[in-house]
Amino acid sequence: MKTITLPGLIDPHVHLRDPGQTHKEDFYTGTAAALAGGFTTMIDMPNNLVPITTKKLLDQKIANAKQKTVCDLGFHFGTLGDNFDQFEMVKDIVMGLKVYMNITTGGYKIDSAKLIDIYKAWPTNKPIMLHAEDDVSDIVLKTLKTIPKQTHMCHVSNQKELEFVLKAKEAGLPITCGVTPHHLFLTDKDADKLGPFGHMKPYLKPKKDQQFLWDHLDGVDIIESDHAPHTKQEKLSSQPPFGVPGLETTLPLMLTAQAEGKLTMDKLISLLHTNSAKLFNINQPKNTSVLVELSETTISNKNIHSKCGWTPFDGMAVAGFVKEVTVNNKVVYNNGKILAKAGSAKIIK
Repeated sequence: MKTITLPGLIDPHVHLRDPGQTHKEDFYTGTAAALAGGFTTMIDMPNNLVPITTKKLLDQKIANAKQKTVCDLGFHFGTLGDNFDQFEMVKDIVMGLKVYMNITTGGYKIDSAKLIDIYKAWPTNKPIMLHAEDDVSDIVLKTLKTIPKQTHMCHVSNQKELEFVLKAKEAGLPITCGVTPHHLFLTDKDADKLGPFGHMKPYLKPKKDQQFLWDHLDGVDIIESDHAPHTKQEKLSSQPPFGVPGLETTLPLMLTAQAEGKLTMDKLISLLHTNSAKLFNINQPKNTSVLVELSETTISNKNIHSKCGWTPFDGMAVAGFVKEVTVNNKVVYNNGKILAKAGSAKIIK
């Protein structure tokens, strides 16, 4: 039995559904799923049932989270371009600003023409996170050239989107990007097999796009789970919502890719820890680590800590799994069991 020790992983892109949709997930079950996946720090997105676009709503969300979390948690703020008066009040509380330029869960989308005004109004160097699929790359490039603020392109999923990021980097613009495990390990063919359980935004892409992501992984900064749980009943409805859970499967999948020679262990650590720590200025507690057992196991719905209770990777063989997680010299997860108490983790900002 071979084991390795990794630093505490960081996921800057999760949807924990709390408050408003806690039948899907809540701050306790979501952060428990994080520990089971080796993540000791996460950042939650603002597209709750009532979007987090005011300081009052943000304060309420943070107060709620403090009672439940078992891993460190930060928050992104949201905008539709109509709440600039809130920016100065929240800039020191949040980790970044999320802007949706395409329709996704909650129908929370800006008018693209407002993007430049949002960039002008955001009063901090904390990253602007863009859900911006390929049809809006021109306005993003124009905005970045005019106002070069730190920008992170979320869940890049195809060749055109990644080429845009690579060219923007070559031009010296302050841009980073993330890719999800489901876009690296699933294609549109899998979506056909999975049915509603493979329904997500951005959609799963053809094999050629997936291969482009792997071939240009050096240009990718972060692997982000885009953890987006929904109940099985919701997924089987006549209008299944977008999104799949991902916190517990991200590391096992990437360990499998590393074992297959698709990336080095150093690159894996950069994608799942170092680059997020740098981009979001995250300092984790000392003596924080993840013990990983490198032996083949099978992902199973039966072992999922997320409240949704399923994964699109059910039945897939992977090369390793999280055995134990230590935070600040204290074991918080061991062999499938959450040992941390609800509310024991900290809120980061």
